[in-house]
Amino acid sequence: MTSAPDLFQSQLQETGQAVETLLDTLLGPAPLTRETTRPDRLLAAMRHGALGGGKRLRPFLLVESARLCGAAPSAALLAGCALELVHCYSLVHDDLPAMDDDDLRRGRPTVHKVYDDAMAILAGDALLTLAFDVMGRPEIHEDAGVRLELVTGLARASGLGGMAGGQALDLEAEGRYEADRKPLVLSDASIRQLQAMKTGALLLFAVEAGGILGRVDTKTRAAISSYGRAVGAAFQIADDILDVEADSATLGKEAGKDADRGKGTLVQRLGLDAAKAERDRLARTALEALSGFGVEADMLRMTARFIVSRGH
Repeated sequence: MTSAPDLFQSQLQETGQAVETLLDTLLGPAPLTRETTRPDRLLAAMRHGALGGGKRLRPFLLVESARLCGAAPSAALLAGCALELVHCYSLVHDDLPAMDDDDLRRGRPTVHKVYDDAMAILAGDALLTLAFDVMGRPEIHEDAGVRLELVTGLARASGLGGMAGGQALDLEAEGRYEADRKPLVLSDASIRQLQAMKTGALLLFAVEAGGILGRVDTKTRAAISSYGRAVGAAFQIADDILDVEADSATLGKEAGKDADRGKGTLVQRLGLDAAKAERDRLARTALEALSGFGVEADMLRMTARFIVSRGH
């Protein structure tokens, strides 16, 4: 009999492969209508940043929440790819020397190390704009109002009041704009707000998109949103714990850089043991949000448990 962790890993891998295959198609060389051509070097840089790695957790959450809400699997997969393109753009830009200055991502040289800074900037720009091209396609949903809600939700999750805004707050917390370059001491509330924007916003959107695609009622959307907020917060704490405890080979990027930069994290603020307790509490909150659902929500439940296990 297949164990729950094995079942989860199998489904995560299967969805991840489906995302990889569809991204490979979306990032093909043939220009689309109203595209003149797809420059070879730019396309190669985009493919380097988007293909060949990662667990594809964000599209997985979108696909599974859409399954829970009765949406079409093919539409959910395409929407998941749009979301993943935004995530990949953010990684390409985060790795740049002006941002986190990372040389490794998913165990490979980062885009700017292979193609130079200018091409990495353009690759990130193009991945981001392609995401909205994809999310607005009729294959996502026949109702233009549903597509508009998805596009608006993705824009707000990734922009000024979401991921990009959270990254700006993170740079400020590092003390980059202080005369002495000294990291700021953030309160618990400030750290949680920063992380809810920088990391949590896209994870929350992933589960909310499933409800939008499935056109579920207000009560169902509220429940999956509560789940998404808790999962997003738990994920970031687990990531911060990994930065302290894991090695670079495990992470696929340089370990310990958050501490070196003085980044504001709940690990730094609360201590390792208390941060682990908070991660576990958030995972329980996520599971409680799904208490009104049956076995159809089991994969989302397994996702919450998987996120916690990342920090063990």
